[in-house]
Amino acid sequence: MTVFSIDDLKQAAQIIYQQMLPTPQYIWPQLCEHLETTVWVKHENHTATGAFKIRGGITFLNWLSKSHPDVKGIITATRGNHGQSQARAAKAANLTAKILVPYGNSNEKNIAMRSFGAELIEFGQDFDEAKTEAMRLSEAENLFMVPPFHPQLVLGVASYALELFTAAPDLDIVYVPIGCGSGICGLISVRDALGLKTEIVGVVSNQADAAKQSFEAGRIIETKTANTFADGMAVRSPVEEAFHVYSQGASRIVSVSDHEIAHAMRLYYACTHNLAEGSGAASLAAAIQEKQTIKGKKVGLILTGGNIDTQMFASILKGETPS
Repeated sequence: MTVFSIDDLKQAAQIIYQQMLPTPQYIWPQLCEHLETTVWVKHENHTATGAFKIRGGITFLNWLSKSHPDVKGIITATRGNHGQSQARAAKAANLTAKILVPYGNSNEKNIAMRSFGAELIEFGQDFDEAKTEAMRLSEAENLFMVPPFHPQLVLGVASYALELFTAAPDLDIVYVPIGCGSGICGLISVRDALGLKTEIVGVVSNQADAAKQSFEAGRIIETKTANTFADGMAVRSPVEEAFHVYSQGASRIVSVSDHEIAHAMRLYYACTHNLAEGSGAASLAAAIQEKQTIKGKKVGLILTGGNIDTQMFASILKGETPS
């Protein structure tokens, strides 16, 4: 993947800030008490799409419009947040957007993608099957295939890391969930560009742990299923280009259970009154798991998004864990 300079990162951030404001990062006293250390939360649930992916959508479509001016429309696959970002950015660039999601995808994320202008197609049993069909349709219908991972997506997403490290340059460790990898790769890129020593720890579901298995084996490993309600992490096979970055730049990858994720979602709401979707709460779940290890350190948690269906969140607040 392209190595970004500070100038690259700052220029991308300025493109993004034409469409959205920087998101805040706060120290919440109750979370600090719970983890017995200083905790910064980066609130990517405060963007115009409710998730960090909006940033990559802006930079990718900016690049696409300049480098491929004859493109009339895009196509991509998603579980929701990537799709919202691409649909929103495509509409702003006067392009059509066709988005594929697997059957049983979040109903409210589907509604949101349509509201941003997407033509939504349901296909396959999981993200990986939807992605394969999107690639086929891109050829058949002459649409530009937006991959789940691309240097221009990472460049945009990295702006949240630039904001966080500018506000808190002395963080000892940052926890970030891994789906297709743009979030963790953005963090690693900014940390390295700034010359910081911060540990970057990836987080996956123990039901979708291909990234962790691959990290520990030193090669790509694909799992047969990715059955977690934390849909932003429900990926069966790591993206090779992303794996190359985080396999070298992350300290380790932690797996958390759906029960731990649901608990972290409840804790976020109780301590901050912020809504976190499953993958958005995964970093907190990992920090709780490693509570004894991180005592006395300055910790960053990436709350990547807050897009979860109402009924599911209501059940979680009642103490349940979605199946």
